[in-house]
Amino acid sequence: MTQAQFTLNTFNKLSEKALSLKHLTLEESLWLYENAPLPHLMALAHALRKKHNPDNKVGWIIDRNVNITNVCVAQCQFCNFHCKPGSSNAYITTIKEYENKIGELLKLGGNQLLLQGGLHPKLGVDFYANLFSTLKKLFPTVKLHALGPPEIVHLARKAKKGYREILQILTDAGLDSLPGAGAEILSDRVRQQLSKAKCNSQEWLDVMRQAHQLQMTTSATMMFGHLETKAERIEHLILLRDLQAQKPDTAVGFTTFIPWTFQGLETKLAQDFTIEKIAATEYIRTIAISRIMLPNIKNIQASWLTVGKDVAQICLHAGANDFGSIMIEENVVSAAGASFKFDAKGIQFAIEETGFVPRFRNQKYEEEAFEQKLV
Repeated sequence: MTQAQFTLNTFNKLSEKALSLKHLTLEESLWLYENAPLPHLMALAHALRKKHNPDNKVGWIIDRNVNITNVCVAQCQFCNFHCKPGSSNAYITTIKEYENKIGELLKLGGNQLLLQGGLHPKLGVDFYANLFSTLKKLFPTVKLHALGPPEIVHLARKAKKGYREILQILTDAGLDSLPGAGAEILSDRVRQQLSKAKCNSQEWLDVMRQAHQLQMTTSATMMFGHLETKAERIEHLILLRDLQAQKPDTAVGFTTFIPWTFQGLETKLAQDFTIEKIAATEYIRTIAISRIMLPNIKNIQASWLTVGKDVAQICLHAGANDFGSIMIEENVVSAAGASFKFDAKGIQFAIEETGFVPRFRNQKYEEEAFEQKLV
């Protein structure tokens, strides 16, 4: 048997296992990630996409990413957006500002607010509960997709309460779903270099486990292309897959997985380390291996914000079935160099260009009617 035959035989064997929705091992997944020709990997991932999402639709959403505050003590080496407490440009978004921003969101046809807070040393769980309840009273139909495991860990430490109790307080106040923010790479070796003051891998997973126990809708992310190895990317996927397998049968758990590339413009991380920009083919390969390795997470989102329209479109043929949000407002990733933009018409056209049908959806991936209110 020649090496070429052996490689093809190995690929076919692993493909059969993946198409049976069985969990590939670290070694099997890494072999595919590093050795399978990209067209082969894309074809396998697309076949799996059709198993999970047999229709020809690609999801998209309209939301607005509002930063509750720019004060954060996490010390993330990849973030240009944050400032230290007491800084002259520090702010906390006011209710009046929320009213203006949400009003614009509603006129554009969106009804979800993505709220990210950072780790403000003086803002506790009562502040966030009051904020959520106030926003719900003002805008009852707006969905709050807010905070993330690092903020929950931070609030739990401040209040000396458990993660479950903090999550319950916030959901009672109006929190609708929990983003997968702050995952970066779920390797403490990497996290110690990226953001020493942020929650560790186990804490991130423990928050999500409690969220799933509470039947909360959540998402999962991965920021890659910095200090991690390919094996650590694969281990990240395995941790997510294993946690999803532990959720209650009645819980959705992770509705989607969103891998996005490190944006390094003027960040301390890029200044301290020599980091090669992730190639388009590497991103497409990562989308494909994510679909192959996550048989229990139905949706895979392509991050057009960080890789651009053309690459994201190719990803729709490599396992992805979602194009994410037009992002009316986004500050953190943009501050590190992401510059791609979409409006509602543009994102739908981009999906149609690839041969798919746009599907306007909510955070639970339920299809909704799209109505833009022209003013």
